[in-house]
Amino acid sequence: MADPTPDSETRSRPPSSETIPDVEGIDAARGQAPVWKQLAERRWGPGPGATAVGRIILVLAVGLTAFQLYVALWAGLDARQQRLLHLMLTMVMVFLVFPPFQLEGKGGWTVRLLTLAATRSRGSDAPAGLVTFLRRLGGAMDAVLIAAAVGVSLYPIAFQAELASRAGAYTETDWLLGVVLIVVLVEATRRAVGLAMVIIVVAFMYYAMIGWLIPGQFGHSGARIERIATQSYLGDGVYGLTLGVVVTFVFVFILFGALLSRTGGGNFFVGLAYVLTGRMVGGPAKGAVLGSAMMGSVSGSAIANVVTTGPFTIPLMRRVGYKRHDAAGIEAAASTGGQILPPIMGAGAFIMAERVGVPYADIVKVAIIPALMYFGVMFLFVDILARKHGIGRDADEDLPRLRTVMAAGWHFLAPLILLIVLLLMYVPPTQAGLFACGALLVVAMLRASSRLSARDFLEVFVMAARNTLPVSVACAVAGIIVAMVGLTGLGLTLSNVMVNVFEGNLLLTLVMVLIASLIMGMGLPVTASYVVLAVLAVPALEELGLAVIVAHMIVYWYSQDSNVTPPVALAAYAAAGVAEASPMRSGVSAWKFAKGLYLIPVLMAYTALMALDGPVIDVVVAVASGCVALAASAIAIEGHFLRRTLVGERVALIVAAALVMVAPEWSALFQGALSTTVDPGVFVGAGSALGVVLIGLQIAQHLRDRVRKGGPRGAAGADGSDDAPTETASLG
Repeated sequence: MADPTPDSETRSRPPSSETIPDVEGIDAARGQAPVWKQLAERRWGPGPGATAVGRIILVLAVGLTAFQLYVALWAGLDARQQRLLHLMLTMVMVFLVFPPFQLEGKGGWTVRLLTLAATRSRGSDAPAGLVTFLRRLGGAMDAVLIAAAVGVSLYPIAFQAELASRAGAYTETDWLLGVVLIVVLVEATRRAVGLAMVIIVVAFMYYAMIGWLIPGQFGHSGARIERIATQSYLGDGVYGLTLGVVVTFVFVFILFGALLSRTGGGNFFVGLAYVLTGRMVGGPAKGAVLGSAMMGSVSGSAIANVVTTGPFTIPLMRRVGYKRHDAAGIEAAASTGGQILPPIMGAGAFIMAERVGVPYADIVKVAIIPALMYFGVMFLFVDILARKHGIGRDADEDLPRLRTVMAAGWHFLAPLILLIVLLLMYVPPTQAGLFACGALLVVAMLRASSRLSARDFLEVFVMAARNTLPVSVACAVAGIIVAMVGLTGLGLTLSNVMVNVFEGNLLLTLVMVLIASLIMGMGLPVTASYVVLAVLAVPALEELGLAVIVAHMIVYWYSQDSNVTPPVALAAYAAAGVAEASPMRSGVSAWKFAKGLYLIPVLMAYTALMALDGPVIDVVVAVASGCVALAASAIAIEGHFLRRTLVGERVALIVAAALVMVAPEWSALFQGALSTTVDPGVFVGAGSALGVVLIGLQIAQHLRDRVRKGGPRGAAGADGSDDAPTETASLG
């Protein structure tokens, strides 16, 4: 683990009652070089060359932002031209910002092999001459790749009419340029996203080519390289719907997140979270959950949320007694929840709206209740963990005051409220995002503490462009996978196989989708994983009777599991780096705390949780019984609530949760075994009653013990906590 930087040291310092936390590192950043220069020096090393490249990065970032604002405000280009120019600018920036070889430390595998050949020593650092040579070689590669990216992007614009006239009868130049695009995009993906995604994309293209060699249902007639290249380049592949959503909707909200970060809005939301939760049992952990939820709901990126809030929240959790891996797991699970919490969910939610064909506001409405349930069960998990290990809370003098926090940042609430209202009024997401950006800019400039300088504006543009790069590249290359699925008919084939193999059993199909999402998540970012799974799994779920929006939401939730599920657990590994914890143990902790990510989609499938257009009583019953089932699951998994849970109680809690979550399956089981029809509502009621009784008995026993032992202080000692006021506040 590298030594902490001055920035991380400043951000991890606990707040006092008269200050709010600087989770964005704004104060520390004032004495540093501009963001564009930092990016260039990280890629090219310090020196005049890096300064020149930094200015080019700045110009490209400003150009990309200006182009996106032009598209959002006037839309003077057709959709395909917008996507061509966006991806061109994105790929050029990728080749300037991300190095072709990992040169830091021991370097990547290429550098290790060359170092081993040069020094005959496996543990040696790369020789200075080798590093210089690789930098120059990388610069030459970048020049070729940038020229190729510009060429393949401008060709369809310059020859748009000719290409339209010969659609389906493309020339040799057309498909060769398609091959060039695939090579350039795959290299950009390797740098910005990772090698694993490259392997998956190549595997899908290889499957498209050799289909005639594959026996059985998964075989097909095969596709030549000419067809693959033209479908990816000139068809609905790279420049299809997935990339179009990024161009049309996602960038505006990434810009909003960058603007909020630079003006200090993140500091306000995290400070507010700690004011609301700091006096509870395990207050720092609950503050991390609430703060990450607030930040994640406007950033839409789990990993970015971890590295932003983690340096502040994780040390606070460590200070009150949470283990390193548990603190990292809590932060990762909470940050992942930000991707499913409106108003700004992950990029996949905007893609979902386009694929389902409904306004984004409808996605927001059906997503709110499940997202709140997710954070509710997370709150319960951290509360149980705190009581189980006798963890208290921060001292009052270390907690920011509500008056201080609100005085410093109350104005940040206005843009967020405006955004929510506009989305619920069915204002198009792009316009709503622009209005929110404008409102945020106005309120920020009215206060000296959040006012932006000219340099700050430029850094906002660079931050927004930088954060867009992996999203745009991943969505563009995912278009190749979607094109290959369409060419081969793999989506329909897989749907038929899943339905037939599991004989129409919805629960087994959901398990299969979950496993598939985890496998996809090993190589794909969550957005690309959702896109691919939506093509492959949604048809099967629809065939089993789920509404299209429910099927897409289940797949969207499951596609998030690569952030918190070992062996992938990307957000957990990022948090482990901040906590200096074991990555695998942090991943296991995140997997435990994020149980709602796996259980709530089951409730979506079997209950009226998302049937907001149906009877209100059905939704109320689904929410109430679902909360009981989730609470029972959390207590059973942790083996503790207000006291240690006995084995028999844990088994009974699992039964209660199972009765509620898959009530129709119990009904079908009784129908098949006993030829007796039992309404699923009976099982829901029985499971809910059993869960309430078991939880209620613990609460009643806890209150009785408090009375016997002379009030809150005695009860605190009985629970293993030395902080009586904390427990009282939590129960109250």
